[in-house]
Amino acid sequence: MSRRAKIGPLLRLGLDLGPLLVFFLVNARAGIFAGTAAFMAAMTAALAIAWTIERRLPTIALVTGIFVLIFGGLTLALEDDLFIKMKPTVVNGLFAAILFGGLAFGRPLLKPLLGHAFPPLREEAWFILTRRWAVYFVFLALVNEAVWRTQTTDAWVAFKTFGVLPLTLVFAFANIPLIKRYLIERS
Repeated sequence: MSRRAKIGPLLRLGLDLGPLLVFFLVNARAGIFAGTAAFMAAMTAALAIAWTIERRLPTIALVTGIFVLIFGGLTLALEDDLFIKMKPTVVNGLFAAILFGGLAFGRPLLKPLLGHAFPPLREEAWFILTRRWAVYFVFLALVNEAVWRTQTTDAWVAFKTFGVLPLTLVFAFANIPLIKRYLIERS
């Protein structure tokens, strides 16, 4: 059995953030519709590169990519930027609903999604992290709604590009003490 190649952390970051940066840059130069088309193309390219290297697609990236194509396609076909602005609300709401749904059935779904990226944790930690991330996704959905409904399109694109990532990093780092507390000690 052959081993799958792994994407290094810098390429992973580029594949995750590259399409968003393309969206920002093209939007700044040519407007939201050109930015949306470029975002769709860059997202498709990022998924293709990930597939070519690893022969699998990360679940979160795949779901996000599908929604970029659907909402981006609606934006372009109907010439209405409402759809691309609503995409983060829908995606974050979907992620929150899935995580809360898993918790309702006693399953911390963050573990199968991201467990490979974490050190071994006690099961209780996965429940806490899943609940925290579900609430955070609701927060992101609400913030997206507030920003796109009250700000210009360019301000929304800038927030989406340069505001959400720092917020997410702060949130992720705020969970480090919990992760340390629930580490499974290896003997």
